[in-house]
Amino acid sequence: MKAPGLTPTRFIWMDGQLVAWDKAKIHVLTHTLHYGFGVFEGIRCYKTERGPAVLRLTDHMRRLHNSASLVGMTLPYSVEELVQATKDLIRANELEECYIRPIAFYGYGVMGLNPAGAPVQVAIAVWPWGTYLGEKGLKEGVRVKISKWRRIDPSTLPPQAKLVANYANSILAKLDALKDGFEESILLNTEGKVAEGPGENLFVVKGGRLYTPPISAGVLPGITRDCVIKIAEDEGIPFEEKNLTPEELTQADEVFFTGTAAEITPVKEIDGKRIGTGEWKITRRIQKIYFDAVRGRVQKYSAWLEQV
Repeated sequence: MKAPGLTPTRFIWMDGQLVAWDKAKIHVLTHTLHYGFGVFEGIRCYKTERGPAVLRLTDHMRRLHNSASLVGMTLPYSVEELVQATKDLIRANELEECYIRPIAFYGYGVMGLNPAGAPVQVAIAVWPWGTYLGEKGLKEGVRVKISKWRRIDPSTLPPQAKLVANYANSILAKLDALKDGFEESILLNTEGKVAEGPGENLFVVKGGRLYTPPISAGVLPGITRDCVIKIAEDEGIPFEEKNLTPEELTQADEVFFTGTAAEITPVKEIDGKRIGTGEWKITRRIQKIYFDAVRGRVQKYSAWLEQV
């Protein structure tokens, strides 16, 4: 079944089996469909000289398990089994590069808030997908707004888990931005400090120093975020985790998003205010090293890549 913006592949991995794309279906009374109690990941496979390689695949599957553990869900497959399933699926679909979406959810069997008795199901899909905010965004930056919606407070839902329900908050922020003619939004936490984008972590450059909100600000511990921190350390770029105000964003020299889907995308404007000069010297430096690394061109980051 062809969907706008989504390119079907041959197979999806479901509960240990390769299933034809159009046959990968669930019951309308699937528990997570009604209550949002599932966990997922976003991962990328890149084309390299040695063949397709997945960026930090094991780390992503560990985070999937951690997300499940945070909400009391026990996955029926180990990290190692999910890593192997992903590689098998990419090979079966004969893909050189792709986006990878694992999801674990409570299936059909019970209704009501208590998911006990519903089976925990796991699926992995792969398909060709460009950068989330567009190739133009990678090159020219994106226009964003400070969202009227606040990031979920840790006392409400665990933002450190990639929980399906959390992303209703992200969708509201995304739609709010699009409605007002922006490409993306930035969410503040309930204390009015900068948290992250709807699906991205956020970095700020000021006076040659790199800053990002701490995990305690209510942000997801992003794997691309972690890669950028490592690159900054290796490049001798001063780095600090810091609670940031909206004013510090608009007064920054550079601002950029990071994420598996968004990769490393500069922000050129916030709430109609141009950010810096638009040269993005540090952003471009980190962006180039990152893209070289994920395509296997930087030896010291070769351990990030898991060959298919």
